[in-house]
Amino acid sequence: MKSALVIGMLVVSNVFMTLAWYGHLKFHEWKWFSKLGLFAVILISWGMAFFEYAVQVPANRMGFKGNGGPFSLFELKILQEIITLIVFTLFAVIVFRTETFKVQYLYAFICILLAVYFTFKK
Repeated sequence: MKSALVIGMLVVSNVFMTLAWYGHLKFHEWKWFSKLGLFAVILISWGMAFFEYAVQVPANRMGFKGNGGPFSLFELKILQEIITLIVFTLFAVIVFRTETFKVQYLYAFICILLAVYFTFKK
């Protein structure tokens, strides 16, 4: 149960991270947002990143074996990376409709999934 909670929290943190890192590339289409300068956009992104950290830090603390969690440090990192790619891919395909998912991306993701497999293989 703790594993599912940690993974869910990592997914939520990644949604905020993706919005903070890449959302401004799409938000500039909004009339009010397009008038903002770079410094304002940075501050807005930092504001979104705060919520990323507010979920991600507790998820890592709760998930880490050293704190009684189910995952080693390496397992947490590998999980974080695959979640990041999944969230980013959904964001890119759904929000940025001009982006296409190419077959070489699928091959790269398969390699990363193999990394997850080997990380958790006993």
